[in-house]
Amino acid sequence: MTSSLGSLTASTATAPNTNVQHKTTADYDDFLQLLIAQLKNQDPTDPVDASEQLAQLATFSQVEQSIQTNKKLDALLAGSNLTQAGGYVGKYIESADGSVKGTISSVKIYSDGIIATTSEGGNILIQPGISLSDAPPATARDAG
Repeated sequence: MTSSLGSLTASTATAPNTNVQHKTTADYDDFLQLLIAQLKNQDPTDPVDASEQLAQLATFSQVEQSIQTNKKLDALLAGSNLTQAGGYVGKYIESADGSVKGTISSVKIYSDGIIATTSEGGNILIQPGISLSDAPPATARDAG
């Protein structure tokens, strides 16, 4: 089984996640700068309610924590996809419409799914409706 994992390729897109992380960090920094500017420039005769500012900070902190949780879940899903994809190599696959079939020689993992490549060069998206088995059906072996 170890030799079949050699043909496993991970092609997850990390650039969009990096941009989202950078944008989130910039937004957090911008929020803190606005909060400080608001404190510095408030009207001394009518100061801003401190509890309101704390509520805003707490809400923003919750959003940041949610983003961090989503990043960790994405990493967990990517690892799960990698493990799942390794199990496909060497299996017989048939597309949902029956137009592409063959033994899986390699798989590629993308951020939105897994593409299996057959030994004949066909590509099949791993999705509901595909047929997957350890060996080709008897009729496919007799015809080939």
